[in-house]
Amino acid sequence: MPRVFPAAALLAAAACTPTFNWREITVEPAALHASFPCKPDKAERKMAFTRERELLVHAVGCEAGGASYAVLWADVGSPADLAGAMAQWKQASLATSHGRVETEAAFVPRGALALPQSQQVRAAGQRADGSALQSQSAYFARGSAVFQAVVFAPQLKGEMTEPFFAGLRFE
Repeated sequence: MPRVFPAAALLAAAACTPTFNWREITVEPAALHASFPCKPDKAERKMAFTRERELLVHAVGCEAGGASYAVLWADVGSPADLAGAMAQWKQASLATSHGRVETEAAFVPRGALALPQSQQVRAAGQRADGSALQSQSAYFARGSAVFQAVVFAPQLKGEMTEPFFAGLRFE
């Protein structure tokens, strides 16, 4: 009788592979702990912040289960600039996806500054190709840095967003 166990074991292992393989990472040098459902890549680039000023924006992100996950941050240079930077970042993010706010609530991860602009925002918008897009973003600050944690998908579900936002905290 031929042995089929190895092939069956491989098929069973493939069937048990989770869509969301949550892992905690530390976003350096910000000392922010974040949970991602996949191994995130890192990137950074200079972006216009105002007409006179560029900021170096750092990002870590990945895609899993039909959703995109990212944490972005930039040092604005002074704690006095945090409130304006957070409000501007939120408006720019919503404009990019033609998003309309569905819900807003205070959001202050452990160790972040308790600013009125520290919020979690759920929005509905569209991709450049016109397809539907939902997003859930959190805007918060620490020191002189502003942060955005965001999940984008055609349709967001709690299993996609709850572990991601619950895992945000500073050392």
